[in-house]
Amino acid sequence: MTKRIVVIGGGAAGASAASRARRLDPSAEVILVEASNMITHGPCAIPYYVEGIVKDKKMLVTYTAEEFERERGIKVFINTVAKSIDVDKKVVVLERNGKEFSIEWSKLVIATGAIPAKPKVDGVDAKNVHVIRHPAQVDELYEAVRSAKTVAIVGGSYLGLEMAEAVVALGKKVILIEKEAQLLPKTLDSDMADIVAKEVESKGVELHLSESLKEIIGNHSVKAVATNKNVYDADLVILATGVKPNVELAVKSGIKLGITSAIDVNEFLETNIEDVYAAGDVAEKKHIVTGKRVWIPLAPAANKEGQVAGANSVLGRFLRFPGVVGTAITKFFDMFIARTGLGEEEARMHGFNVESKLVKVRTKAHYYPKGSYALIKMIVESGSGRILGVQIIGWEEAVAEYINVAALAVEKGMTIDDLFFADIGYHPAVAPVWHPLIVAARVLSHGRF
Repeated sequence: MTKRIVVIGGGAAGASAASRARRLDPSAEVILVEASNMITHGPCAIPYYVEGIVKDKKMLVTYTAEEFERERGIKVFINTVAKSIDVDKKVVVLERNGKEFSIEWSKLVIATGAIPAKPKVDGVDAKNVHVIRHPAQVDELYEAVRSAKTVAIVGGSYLGLEMAEAVVALGKKVILIEKEAQLLPKTLDSDMADIVAKEVESKGVELHLSESLKEIIGNHSVKAVATNKNVYDADLVILATGVKPNVELAVKSGIKLGITSAIDVNEFLETNIEDVYAAGDVAEKKHIVTGKRVWIPLAPAANKEGQVAGANSVLGRFLRFPGVVGTAITKFFDMFIARTGLGEEEARMHGFNVESKLVKVRTKAHYYPKGSYALIKMIVESGSGRILGVQIIGWEEAVAEYINVAALAVEKGMTIDDLFFADIGYHPAVAPVWHPLIVAARVLSHGRF
């Protein structure tokens, strides 16, 4: 049999793996299997499509299946579900249009991504309860939001905030419910989250923290939501309660899971089964700062993992995936929110002795028009000055530039001395002569700079 690489999952990791395998070994037959009718899809675009910023649903994909086949030479099976994997016979059983068929593989890449972690409460399956899952299902949500008057969003995650922006922008009343005592509990320290909460409320969002969903009320369609503290009228519920790795297929196949309940992989993205790889949101990662296993489902890492798995599926142990530091950026209207590395309490939980400072800095030279400010929290290891994490809030896109510089500093183990003397560029329109990150490092230097 010609070398055949089968990739299950057509999202960021899967499409990347298929493309890399085909490019590095043009003689190999590469097959990409996708359960929906979309590949190379962009779930991050869903709130912006609902809001109307993205005008055309076609923009939610980078390539159609036909384009991928024609331009990449990769066979694509859409609307095709992988039902089971026989790792001994190297066969995957697929179902399409109600009919099952099998294909053999030489190497297999599992890139089934993540699925919503749906709360187990009464009423969760009622009409007008929506989860944000896949661009293929976005039209129903698009219409439901426009027909609603009051929308209850459950979950103060990235997606919860982004959907809150979309719904508020459409003139709807929004009730945002988060079970933890702060927004973005896995992203920000509480002092930074408090700043976000004030901004969210300033835009008219009715915010309820430390409240957990207990029931969605309504016989057939939504009438209200009940928490552990109150009942709120609503005619649409959007669940943004997080995601979990989509490992059902892997578990049935005897593929080992790690401590995070995602697929356990090594640095080559090999699983415990020979010739089977896993990449993207379905797989565990190593955290570069702690060296421990984590599950952080983000698209940039998924794309790179796909490159590694795809390359190794045709060339052996050709590439290593070094790990992640958890860099992420989101926005709420004009507020940009970013983080990388470890939070303050998170660092302490991992045994670091830390100190931190929250500084307010200008984003442009004081004389340059339309400047604003940003808030930077830098967390460092006491004594060594090693930068462990950075969190930034600001009202300009420059926040993205700041966090990307910070991410490199964290990933490479830089200290505040290293950062202070870094030769970062300057122009009055984009930063003060003292770059905001250098200001943060200077404040943490205890007067040495």
